[in-house]
Amino acid sequence: MNVQKLSDQALLDSYMQGDRSAISTLIEKYNQRVRDYIRMMVKDAELADDLLQEVLIKAVRVIDEGRYTDNGKFLSWLMRIAHNQVIDHFRAKSNVQHVSESSSGYNILGTMAYSSGNVEDEMVVEQTHAQLRKLVELLPDEQREVVMLRYYSELSFKEIAEQTGVSINTALGRMRYALINLRKMMAEKNIALC
Repeated sequence: MNVQKLSDQALLDSYMQGDRSAISTLIEKYNQRVRDYIRMMVKDAELADDLLQEVLIKAVRVIDEGRYTDNGKFLSWLMRIAHNQVIDHFRAKSNVQHVSESSSGYNILGTMAYSSGNVEDEMVVEQTHAQLRKLVELLPDEQREVVMLRYYSELSFKEIAEQTGVSINTALGRMRYALINLRKMMAEKNIALC
């Protein structure tokens, strides 16, 4: 029997019965697609390979523990693990530094800024950004996902719609509600953006 032509469920069953090569075959079947997805999200090949390894380790662990139930959507399940791994990566990377024109010390005309911000100003900005990141974590899952994909992964709304399996209008709507909720929470907590 040719293992390559077996269904995902048949490969999983074979693996659970002791055929260790079956899981390798199953992983190879989807390896490139998952890697491409992660790389598109993080825009770094080495990081994508690291995250892919984490995804595969988690997947095999869940299968080994008997917690995976096949419903004919192994690839979708694997992609969801990859998606969550990418989101976890961006959450852990909380010290995201964006270089803007003003923070680089140059103004719009390309000349050096005459005065630079003091340490207190920088601390206020850092605290505000940290508070904003905490508020993003309080958003409902669908809204938080769109915010993370848009601002941390820098995806277009079309790409967000494709990744989350919704229409562009739904992705836009989720972003709109996320921004409304963030404004409400900021007003409640008396947080002003610098």
